[in-house]
Amino acid sequence: MRGGDTTGLRAYNERLIMNALRRAGALSRAEIARETGLSGQAASVIVSRLIEAGLVVKREKVRGHVGQPSTPIAPNPAGAYSLGVKIGRHSVEALLVNLTGDVIGSCRERFPAPLPDRTIATVITQVRDLLGLLDEEARRRVIGVGIAMPGEIEAWATELDLAPGSLDGWRTADVPGALSAATGLEASLYNDATAACAAEMIAGTSITTRSALYVYMGTFIGGGVVLDGKLYVGEQANAGAIGSMPTGRAQGRRRAGQLIHCASVLQLERALEAAGFNSQEVLFTGNTTPEIEAVFARWMEGTLPEFARAVVAALSIIDFEAVVVDGLLPPAWRNRLTAGLEESLADFNLSGLSSTLVTAGSIGPMARVLGAAMLPLEARFSPDTDLLVRSSQRPALEPREAVRKAG
Repeated sequence: MRGGDTTGLRAYNERLIMNALRRAGALSRAEIARETGLSGQAASVIVSRLIEAGLVVKREKVRGHVGQPSTPIAPNPAGAYSLGVKIGRHSVEALLVNLTGDVIGSCRERFPAPLPDRTIATVITQVRDLLGLLDEEARRRVIGVGIAMPGEIEAWATELDLAPGSLDGWRTADVPGALSAATGLEASLYNDATAACAAEMIAGTSITTRSALYVYMGTFIGGGVVLDGKLYVGEQANAGAIGSMPTGRAQGRRRAGQLIHCASVLQLERALEAAGFNSQEVLFTGNTTPEIEAVFARWMEGTLPEFARAVVAALSIIDFEAVVVDGLLPPAWRNRLTAGLEESLADFNLSGLSSTLVTAGSIGPMARVLGAAMLPLEARFSPDTDLLVRSSQRPALEPREAVRKAG
């Protein structure tokens, strides 16, 4: 075997072991060999190399079982770090996580409109601030930055009550390039809803079927698609763009509007503000009053018919086993919307369609930025090219299998 091939095989086997350890949390050397299919000797040699590199650590020996005591091997939380950035229509967020997915630091800034120059400058400042939390050795172990942002953000000026052309700078903006130049790190771009779906697969508990339609209720509604246990982004990275689903309602001069115009949190925010409430405080804290609950109930009543219609349309094309609803809504409202969706689906003629599980997501508002932070780790430490669904028996908040760049 040629030297280059040997090097590639060694790297692949290292990823096999890292992936197995990140899924399980800790394994003995014998268990690593069984999980990966490697020989005991090969697994032991690679583990020793990973320990020397600081990527895994030995834990205390486990005694009391039949046979010799075993020494669990576990990922070293300080072995690697990754950054995630979420650029939204009303805010930017940044997150720093370690190899085991623990959040080291985060920051968030809200603004009335995502004007390109200011937004990119804010993101750079946030990332630099988070990098400042690490010492020199840890700083060298940061593997990259994931960026989650909506597709065609420049197209939504009208919906955000901005002057036409206000967001045109996004057409030529190079966010990954700007972050790479400012930090020296590799930066990868992902669709924000796709990143949120990835976060649910990697760190959440709600996607346990091999196929699922994931819906993120953000400022604008978006989604992700899981097929055959893998995150599917589509040939043009638009899979799961449920917000673009046409509705039966007219929008301006058009005969049909899109789902984003009647089933997005933006409409709820505006209704709360019109009623005299601070929409961000309500959504962030979940603290409500009877008056606030009435506003939400009206929004949900107007949202559900078209939301359910879009879901039925999606189910008629792809036989999804589950529909998962997550997003900016506080948990109580998220659960009510999910239950309302399940009830609304029963109002449709579902002949020819199989039943589907409707459930709430488990991560909530931070799904997009968490997905952006976790995706570079998955790309670096997995042997596969696709993000795989984990078993429902595995503990929550534990990194799962692989992911390819989804942007």
